[in-house]
Amino acid sequence: MTAIIEERLGQRLVAASATLAVAESCTGGLIAHRITNVAGSSTYFMGGVVAYADSAKTALLGVPAAIIEEHGAVSESVARQMAEGARGRFGAQYGIGTTGIAGPGGGTKEKPVGLVYIAIAGTSDTVVHRVLFEGNRSQIKALTAEAALHFLEESIG
Repeated sequence: MTAIIEERLGQRLVAASATLAVAESCTGGLIAHRITNVAGSSTYFMGGVVAYADSAKTALLGVPAAIIEEHGAVSESVARQMAEGARGRFGAQYGIGTTGIAGPGGGTKEKPVGLVYIAIAGTSDTVVHRVLFEGNRSQIKALTAEAALHFLEESIG
């Protein structure tokens, strides 16, 4: 039987002697929930922040208010800052940042419902993925969490 992504991720993090922290907006803690469902995750999971309000992104993760004002909370720049902020604040080797529009409202033509940015910050670089998911709010949150875990798995050497 194939291990679920959370278990595989844990095994990879342990094998790499690496740690992880998360900064979640649109996923509302779902990524941290999934990671901590694995027994022994305390050896590699440092913690997480659900920074839903822009002021929380700034105060807790160090996202400059000017970046939020210039690009909007749902943007590549903010996702990058969130992942890097989580990584730095928790002293982890890897950080995940998610920001997006889960709906059903809040979307625009430029930034529709389902638009999500997922950033993976590692020790040498940060990669941001722009994804457009379809579905209701719960589905978009679940798809975002799943994608974030897969993107992190791909990033771990």
